[in-house]
Amino acid sequence: MDAEVAALLGAAVGSLATLGAAFVTGRAASRSQFDQWRRAHRRDAYVSYLGALHDRDIAMDAIFEALRPSAPDLEQVEERVGRFVALAREVHRAAEVVLVEGPPVMAKAAGQVGRASGELSEVMRRMVKDAHAGDAARTATDTALAAQRERALHEAVKRFRSAAVDVFDKAR
Repeated sequence: MDAEVAALLGAAVGSLATLGAAFVTGRAASRSQFDQWRRAHRRDAYVSYLGALHDRDIAMDAIFEALRPSAPDLEQVEERVGRFVALAREVHRAAEVVLVEGPPVMAKAAGQVGRASGELSEVMRRMVKDAHAGDAARTATDTALAAQRERALHEAVKRFRSAAVDVFDKAR
């Protein structure tokens, strides 16, 4: 009888150990799958944001190009401004996903891009307004300021990309 009890206890302990190992393995696999899912969503959010920024920046470049002549075609300028505004909305939508997906360092990086972008857009809007008014007094100054702010925006986007790489490196 002692041998039977010992065998039964051994089987019970073995079963519990197997169950415990399966539980730990299952949790680890579940966590790994969740981490992969989160990385994929973050990657998609960051790539969408960068793509929206790129498209919007091309539209802004088209506005600056249309404003270059001493007497710009205002209809063409307005058409390009309309495209820019639509693409800027896409950037804002994509930024919201970045904020939700996180982490906080990415929200900070996206905020820096947003501020730099807003400062450049401010110059562009003023140049469009001046073109409508036929006022070329600030054109040279604003063109130089726009170039400076484009460089600042480019640097902010580079910092965003770098922060994204850091997020993914830490997740490995």
